[in-house]
Amino acid sequence: MSKEAERLAKPWRLPSPRSGVGLIVIAVVLAWSFAGADADPARLVSGVPNMVDFVSRLFPPTFDKFDVIVTLLIETLQMAIVGTLVGAMLSLILSFGAASNIAPKWLYGISRAILNVLRSIPELIYALMFVSAVGLGPFAGVLAIVVGSLGSISKIYAEAMESVDQGPLDALSSAGADKRQIIAYGVLPQAAPLLVSYTLLLFEGNVRGATILGLVGAGGIGLELTTAMRMYDYGHLSTIILSIIVLVTVIDRISAMIRARLS
Repeated sequence: MSKEAERLAKPWRLPSPRSGVGLIVIAVVLAWSFAGADADPARLVSGVPNMVDFVSRLFPPTFDKFDVIVTLLIETLQMAIVGTLVGAMLSLILSFGAASNIAPKWLYGISRAILNVLRSIPELIYALMFVSAVGLGPFAGVLAIVVGSLGSISKIYAEAMESVDQGPLDALSSAGADKRQIIAYGVLPQAAPLLVSYTLLLFEGNVRGATILGLVGAGGIGLELTTAMRMYDYGHLSTIILSIIVLVTVIDRISAMIRARLS
C-alpha cells in the first residue's frame, strides 16, 4: 500500500490536547480573515428583504427569447465539450511530469511550478487574452477553458497517479520494464477510474464556467445573461437562469451515473 493510501486509510480522530496551539492559531487566522473580509452577519440579515425583492422580480419568467437562449446554451455546451476534451488530453500529458512517482525531481519541480502559475490566473483573464488574439466568439472561450483546465486538473491527475499502489510498479521495474511500460501497464490501469471521474467533474465545472465567459465576448450564454441584467429584463434573466440550472442538472445526473458505473 502506498503512503498516500495508508494516510487515507487511517481513521480520523479528534485533535489531542497537544494540538491546542494549532487550534489557537486556526482561531486567530479565522478571526483575522473574518475581519479582513468585512463579514457581518447582521448586514446579511438586514439585507434579506432586498434579496427577496430581487428574487420576486425574476417571476414570472418570459419565454419570448427562448430560441436565443437554447442556441446560446448549445454553444456553451459545445465550448465545454471541446475545451474539456483538449484540456484533459493536455493535462494528462503534463501530469506525468507532475507526479513524483513517475517524473525525475527536476521535471517534477518545473511541472509543479507551471501548474501553480496556470492555476493562479482566472479563466476570465485567459478569455480576455484569447479574445485579443483570435477575436470575439466561442473559439476564444474554448481556448480559455483549455488553459484553465490545464491548471485545475493536471495537479489532480498527478495526485491520482501518485496514490496508486507502488507494488505493481516495483514488480514491473524488477522485470525489466522501462518507464513507458511502467506508466502504461502499472500506473494508468490503477489510476484510470479516478482520472475518468475527475474528467467528468472537470466537464461539469467547465459547463458552469463557460456560462460566464461571454461576459468578455468569449461566446456562450454569458453575454446574454449580462445584457438581461443591465437592461433589468428580469423575466428574460429568470428564463436564462432556469435554463442553465436545467442544463447543469442534466449533465450532473449523467456524469453521476457514469461515475457510479466506474466505482
